[in-house]
Amino acid sequence: MYYRVEDKYIIYEDQIAYLINRLKEVMAYDEHSSEDGGYLIRSVYFDDVNDSALFENEGGVDEREKFRIRTYERDDSFIRLEEKSKKSGLTHKESAVISKETARGLLLDGNMAERAPVNSQVLLREDGFLFKKLYARMNTALLHPVTIVEYERQAFVEKVGNVRITFDRNIGASEYVDRFFERDVYARPVMESGAHILEVKYDELLPEYIQQILEIGSLQRTAFSKYTMARRNYEEIGEIL
Repeated sequence: MYYRVEDKYIIYEDQIAYLINRLKEVMAYDEHSSEDGGYLIRSVYFDDVNDSALFENEGGVDEREKFRIRTYERDDSFIRLEEKSKKSGLTHKESAVISKETARGLLLDGNMAERAPVNSQVLLREDGFLFKKLYARMNTALLHPVTIVEYERQAFVEKVGNVRITFDRNIGASEYVDRFFERDVYARPVMESGAHILEVKYDELLPEYIQQILEIGSLQRTAFSKYTMARRNYEEIGEIL
């Protein structure tokens, strides 16, 4: 299995503007980004009845995995089912294209774990290992969709080292997973105002010229998980209310 380094940093708007200005001189924007902006990512994450993904993230469990369904720019003609796994601090992602009909079927009453085996039946119309694995997890551990996470991404890529640098802004979350395919979803912010996430992904070594631009030693590294922040954000709101 192919694993990559994935480091995350908390970053602010003035730092983003500075880094983008420098990175564009040595890296290319990815196919969906430009100097004028990037694109919207919306994902719905799954967890089991014991909230294993949540607690494993928080506990830093060495080997863990998460399932999610993801769209780009609200385009429901291209939807991906993804499994992201982590081992020894490295990450691996498996993905497959999933039909809107199947994805929608998984999200019906998706906040109810007891419906997971019923909803999982739609996966039988899809072909591929990833669908079979999700089907098994929905029927044994009652894996089910629990939260939407949405944010704006601007990304750079570099062939040397297979580097991908992403700036994820305005991260928000919603527990109304059945509204995933609606055009506009109210997503509550999960970070303080002005704070965003920089992700640095590469295979083995990060080229020195990119390291120098990022000045990683001066950035605040974090074990930030968008999924975990989304879930904890609900709890904090609930306590306030």
